Amino acid sequence: MYKTLTAQTIHYFARPQARVLRQPLSIPAAWKGSALSQRSDWRESLTDADVAEIDHAVAVAKGTRKPMGELTKEDFPLPKLSKKIARWRREVCSGRGFQVLRGVPVTRWPENDAELFFWCFGQHFGIPGAQNPQADLLGHVRDTGESPDEVRHYRTRVNINFHCDAADVVGLLCLHKAKRGGQSRIVSSVSVYNELLRRRPDLVDRMYEPFMMDTKGEGGVRYLPVRPCRFDSRHLRTFYHTDYFRSAVGFGGESMLSPEDHALLDLYNEIADSPEMYLDMDLEPGDMQLLSNHTVLHARTDYEDHPEPNLRRHLLRLWISLPSRAPLATRLRTQRSRLLMVATAVGFKVGHAIRRAAS
Repeated sequence: MYKTLTAQTIHYFARPQARVLRQPLSIPAAWKGSALSQRSDWRESLTDADVAEIDHAVAVAKGTRKPMGELTKEDFPLPKLSKKIARWRREVCSGRGFQVLRGVPVTRWPENDAELFFWCFGQHFGIPGAQNPQADLLGHVRDTGESPDEVRHYRTRVNINFHCDAADVVGLLCLHKAKRGGQSRIVSSVSVYNELLRRRPDLVDRMYEPFMMDTKGEGGVRYLPVRPCRFDSRHLRTFYHTDYFRSAVGFGGESMLSPEDHALLDLYNEIADSPEMYLDMDLEPGDMQLLSNHTVLHARTDYEDHPEPNLRRHLLRLWISLPSRAPLATRLRTQRSRLLMVATAVGFKVGHAIRRAAS
């Protein structure tokens, strides 16, 4: 079972909105990297018993002879580990917003087994989804040698600025690390918002208004409106992508941002890029990182790769949707947001088709 790209995107962006948050939030997701770098409780190592159960589940799933996309959690039995998975899900969903696990035995598995494991782990964690219009369900994060001007940056070695992906959770499983660099860099979007509120409360309202996001032509439209922040029931949900907000242009090539918008994005980036705010981590082979795209922004430093092809940096990526349990009023606001998003997307697609026909 998995979500299509459209279903996953609608699920993610259907964020309820009750009001503008004007006071700082003091919750577990409002962490600072300078404090977490002194601790290690955000990492957890798999036990020998965990690994044995995973090895058994891999063998069971391979025995079904099903294609990967048809495998479900019933095909990958984790009767004991499921309790830990539930705890990790709570940490990502309603705790600090991320979890790092260590000890997945990727160094002794063939790549196909690592792919099978990660896909089936995603089935236990939530509902995996497609990551592009080609319906790729399991992403391969590695340098393909293509130009960063022509492809999404995860397929290159360049620095990637802070952003979110359009799914509740993004998961990475490290198979090989770079020769130098390539650190995963994360920051709490709740803490960034708190600092923005402290420095420039007059700019906060703009974060609840639409920015045009460059779609890179996916879905038949050039851009779509996205509101970076939504707040409801003590949950601040943020989608932020400075590069795609800045690169969106109209049909005449004009910028979609005002000078005030640029200043706001510059300040937001300045806060997120502060060494006090972000947390860097080196993912080792067998490390698995799980992040909330609602409360955590992620980035990556540039890197130098190994000359040997079999040693080059390579991570597997999953996008995962999670079920929501919320009060009735919040569910109704979520449904309203979903309907408005669908109507807006349809309207933009029709409008873009008309403009293309007229040009």
